[in-house]
Amino acid sequence: MQYVTVCKTSDLPPGEREVFGIGDDWIAVFNVDGKYYAIADLCTHDEGPLADGDLKGFEIKCPRHGAKFDIRDGKAKTIAVAPTNVPWYEVKVENDEVQIGIEG
Repeated sequence: MQYVTVCKTSDLPPGEREVFGIGDDWIAVFNVDGKYYAIADLCTHDEGPLADGDLKGFEIKCPRHGAKFDIRDGKAKTIAVAPTNVPWYEVKVENDEVQIGIEG
């Protein structure tokens, strides 16, 4: 696995999220209480953007049709709307840099 630096920890304070382009993929990174999580910015229901949705705890709700996913592992929570999990990425922080694990 290769790790790609996407930002500094100071650029993504608790409660915030940001979307980064890595290769051909758009990846949403969330800071929840100082811990970072990353999923594809892609609702598996209709391939719309996911990061603009409401985040409650660890659950993000797609702003288009209401599909819900767990940002900790990408698991679909509303199987009737979106039966497929969203891609999930490992995140680590090294020297105040937020890094995303990319298979390569």
